[in-house]
Amino acid sequence: MAQELDLTQYKQEIAELYSRRSKTYDEGDWHPKIAHRLVELAQIKPGQEVLDICTGTGMVAIEAAQIIGSQGRVVGVDISSGMLEQANSKIDALGLTNIEFLLADAEALAFPANSFDVILCSSALIWMSDIPSALRLWYKLLKPGGIIGFHAFSETAFVEGVILQKVAEKYGVSLAFSKPTGTVEKCHDLLAKAGFEAIEIKSEQDGGYISLEQAKSMWAGSSRPAPGQFPNPLQQLSSEELEQVKTQFEVELEALVTEQGIWNDLTIFYTFGRKAV
Repeated sequence: MAQELDLTQYKQEIAELYSRRSKTYDEGDWHPKIAHRLVELAQIKPGQEVLDICTGTGMVAIEAAQIIGSQGRVVGVDISSGMLEQANSKIDALGLTNIEFLLADAEALAFPANSFDVILCSSALIWMSDIPSALRLWYKLLKPGGIIGFHAFSETAFVEGVILQKVAEKYGVSLAFSKPTGTVEKCHDLLAKAGFEAIEIKSEQDGGYISLEQAKSMWAGSSRPAPGQFPNPLQQLSSEELEQVKTQFEVELEALVTEQGIWNDLTIFYTFGRKAV
């Protein structure tokens, strides 16, 4: 279905990646936990109209729909048809009628200005091709006084990404990953430049120990899209260089092993701003 959208190759690759992940995306408790926390901190009220950007399997959207009641409305948008299939199955099972999911590009939404009381984006902001422009668009879609909220991840989060960045830099390759939102100051600056006021950022440390095998299995080389960058900068390396990067990646991970395993930091910045009244 994603081919029905006018997607760039970068976004088509993201859509395909998440469609492949869709059937197992809800496994584990981490994604549901942070989705719930985002909704909780957004303080959604009955009767509000909510837009869920990159809704995925609908975790945020469904919880919001259960809060707003019959007088409210939730719209979830995503470019992955596979993720939306899972989301629609969930609302059918729950019998929710105040929510709809649309196959749509979050950076090219055609909703009228001042349409939503709340806009949320869970774990997806770094995938935007132009984060500042996306935030300016979402600002327009909010009603005066409306709230935006998103997850952002520290530049120290996701050990495999941190190590890969470190190794790739030795080969002249710069990977962005969580850098655009990697500090509280960066998150604040992004919202301020988009026009938001009353900016509040709640930093919460999360994470856990993973095994060396788990960490090594996160290697994806140049085959996956890189958040915010196209093509994946690793593609500029030769096959020999890429193999060297992989070897050094594994060596760096081995050096992090403790009795408990490898610490995988997952510090999250729950970031909120308000549109001027």
